[in-house]
Amino acid sequence: MAEDADQGRTSRKIGVFVVVALVGMLAGLPFAVWMDVSSLSQAALRRQAQDMSSLITSIRSYYATNVVGRILAAHAAGDVAATAVTDQYATIPGAVPIPATLSLELGDVIKQQQANITYRFVSDLPFKTRAPHDLDGFETASLAALRGKPEQTITDLTRVGFSNTFRLVTPVIMGQACVACHNQHPASPKTDWKVGDVRGIQEVIIQQPLAGNVFAFKYLLVYFLCFAGVGAALIVLQQRQTALIQGFNRDLESANEFLASISLKISRYLSPQVYKGIFSGQKDVVVQTERKRLTIFFSDIKDFTATTERLQPETLTEMLNEYLTEMSAIAAMHGGTLDKFIGDAVLVFFGDPETHGAVEDAKACLRMAVDMQTRLGELKAKWRGGGTEEPFVVRMGINTGYCNVGNFGSSDRMDYTIIGAEANLAARLQSIAEGGKIVISYETYALVTDIVDATPLPPITMKGIQREIVPYAVNGLVSDNGQTRGVVRETLAGLDLRLDPAQLGPAERAQARAILREAMAAIEEKDAKA
Repeated sequence: MAEDADQGRTSRKIGVFVVVALVGMLAGLPFAVWMDVSSLSQAALRRQAQDMSSLITSIRSYYATNVVGRILAAHAAGDVAATAVTDQYATIPGAVPIPATLSLELGDVIKQQQANITYRFVSDLPFKTRAPHDLDGFETASLAALRGKPEQTITDLTRVGFSNTFRLVTPVIMGQACVACHNQHPASPKTDWKVGDVRGIQEVIIQQPLAGNVFAFKYLLVYFLCFAGVGAALIVLQQRQTALIQGFNRDLESANEFLASISLKISRYLSPQVYKGIFSGQKDVVVQTERKRLTIFFSDIKDFTATTERLQPETLTEMLNEYLTEMSAIAAMHGGTLDKFIGDAVLVFFGDPETHGAVEDAKACLRMAVDMQTRLGELKAKWRGGGTEEPFVVRMGINTGYCNVGNFGSSDRMDYTIIGAEANLAARLQSIAEGGKIVISYETYALVTDIVDATPLPPITMKGIQREIVPYAVNGLVSDNGQTRGVVRETLAGLDLRLDPAQLGPAERAQARAILREAMAAIEEKDAKA
């Protein structure tokens, strides 16, 4: 469940990232278009200004050479005397303007005809008959720069709001005809001009609103609007799907939590192996059995009915639940399948649904029984400390044989258990065991003979089993060094003895001898008085 929750959070993070990325891309489209339009507008303004400047320069050059130049040449040769070339041509009949005057007045005409185009022909040395030209900082700096390097072209681009203003400045260079005219003209402020000098500047100013350029891409804008609409719809759809998936995830989490709680409750009614097999899909919940060789363990509390009469119901319930809990834990630790509790009796078997072979299954069962008796001794000490005079005394029986194991019952109600005479034999062996002892059949003894010290008991017969049965009383397990790990257990009305020599060190063994001698002395003293 934690892994599913992490995957859900990761998916939601990825979804949010995708949405943010898509929104960012959509938001960036207008900016990208704006940058492209701005770049195109600047390039168009530059070309337009250069073309305009080149055109006017060509016109002025043509006029100066083919009109003014020819007239002046004719004057010099004495062929023409009627046509005058002057800046005051408007007041002289038949006169024509000089090139500079033509450029100045041509700028006024262009400004009147073109609202977004301005042409300026300015100088810091105008004729005395004209008002001084107003030069701004850009024009003054351009004029100074061009006088130092006349072959360059100076430009400036400014943006105010959504409008671009492009300014292109080229030098007005004195030619041969211009030098002769200006040096002799009475209104000229300078009479030492040379060919190649920069008299002033020619400036083309073009203003262009970006909106006009943007709307020139109407089809592209329509495409972007459609794309933005589709993107917005996808984002809304993504958000709705995310909300829907989150709702589904919440419902699934609630359902998973409910199923987990239910499965946890169900696990209390099944052995761990059966529970794992069902919920992992390894076992089908159908009425089906098979015959297998199993090792069956059966335990029962000796004189349980009499014990119930001596104990209060609450105390009995608490002790019995603690006893069954501890025994179940030991069975699970050794890999046994806990079949059922039959009142105070416990039925455990080895060999299904998991098996390690008949020998290992039998050894595991025997070790489980020994550990159960050991743990029971510890529980007795605890119960006596709690005020119970005669705690439980448990007898145990173990048998190995073939049984029917599987799901018994109907399609509506079934039980995973074992059936067969060999299972009944385990219960019979338990019944002939002394209190606190373990009795095993010969079939089990033959499988565990290398780890157990056992004493054969008189043969018994049992209904449903043709062979004679030889029981063995378990004295203890054999340790790795070959010594018997014998545990002495005895419980009487005035005696509760559990002695495991293998767990005692030298000092503890000496102390145990002293305690036993003291106990023997007390018994002998009692016998003497009797």
